Amino acid sequence: MNWNETKTLLNKLYEAAVTAAHPAHCLVPHLPPMPARGNVIIIAAGKAGGSMAEVAERHYLEAGLAPERLSGIAVSRHGYGRPLKKIEMVEAGHPMPDEAGIKSAEKVLRIASAATENDLVLVLMSGGASANLIAPAEGITLDDKRALTKQLLASGANIGEINTVRKHLSRIKGGRLAVAANRAKLVTFAISDVPGDDPSVIGSGPTVPDTSTLADARAILQRRQISLSAAIAAALDNPNNESPKPDHPAFRNSKFHIVARPADSLTAAAKAARDAVLAPVVLGADLEGEARDVAVQHAKQAKSLAATGRRSVLLSGGELTVTMTGNGRGGPNQEYALALALALSGTPKISAVAGDTDGTDGGGGDASDPAGAFVSETTLSRAKALGLNAAKLLANNDSTTFFEKLGDLLKPGPTYTNVNDLRAVLIDT
Repeated sequence: MNWNETKTLLNKLYEAAVTAAHPAHCLVPHLPPMPARGNVIIIAAGKAGGSMAEVAERHYLEAGLAPERLSGIAVSRHGYGRPLKKIEMVEAGHPMPDEAGIKSAEKVLRIASAATENDLVLVLMSGGASANLIAPAEGITLDDKRALTKQLLASGANIGEINTVRKHLSRIKGGRLAVAANRAKLVTFAISDVPGDDPSVIGSGPTVPDTSTLADARAILQRRQISLSAAIAAALDNPNNESPKPDHPAFRNSKFHIVARPADSLTAAAKAARDAVLAPVVLGADLEGEARDVAVQHAKQAKSLAATGRRSVLLSGGELTVTMTGNGRGGPNQEYALALALALSGTPKISAVAGDTDGTDGGGGDASDPAGAFVSETTLSRAKALGLNAAKLLANNDSTTFFEKLGDLLKPGPTYTNVNDLRAVLIDT
């Protein structure tokens, strides 16, 4: 295959993974019946928040629910809103929280607290909700939260660590939304974006109990060498900010279901690979680690497979991290792709795509940010011809500049879902 044909095939694998996790395909079969007397109140958040609300709203209205019995709010990142009829749609900041996220979270808490025993509160949760719904603990400002978020993202902390901290600095995360809605029937449907599909980590678990503690949060910040404002330090020492635990009565009337997970998307990508006469080698849906280190490992595996003459593809999911040491542009998937290109060093017949299934990877928080990048056996030679120093750009965490100049960025735009990364390394022997 030529490079354009290879790129098309790699993109098909990525699209298969994304499609499998879209709410239009995974949510409706799980939606509960409408209540006999009360209202259906929809609270949706995260990168799939708008699309999940759109699907649920259409389902209940088409099922005959009177429009006046349907209400709620959906919060997603800027550029990820969807057209809704009865549910309010709000776009808020990600990964950096903003005022829209604060106002939305306050409204969510008011809506949940007003729900009665006759109402069905349907919480539709997806990755990104931690940044979209922000209700800082007493004494903490938006600037405090933004400064802390920036440090955590640059520190190499994984999503579990970041969300443990978040849950102890919030009035909505870590089970507190369930406490607010404790009178109503509460059902949560989630699209998982976290390794291991831990409900308490997805969106920082606003409707499930939290087993982590204030002490855990403090230990993470100390280990990651994060400097704290006086307000953050005080909040983490305040026992009132401990999250509700599994024995809290609010969770007795609460149910939680995952409707799509990274493993589902890998299964779909593997089927697409077999349809293209490729043998899928699935490395796992929950990979974690430094992006450039994982890339080196995958390059070794790909070379070994190439030596066997087997036409195959390495598939993996999970969420990689980047410890920022430079001041360039990029994200974990682009950094992985650049490190992979260097590790492969032009090995013939090996190409790859790495992309975030939500449609954006790092960047400035714009919906137009790239999702990742493509790699081919000619990546380094083409870069050299353009005067690009791949190793130097990697050292500066500037993978976007590298792939932008090559024309090899993956730019699908908003996908309205999020099950983390999809990496496909193609061995076309």
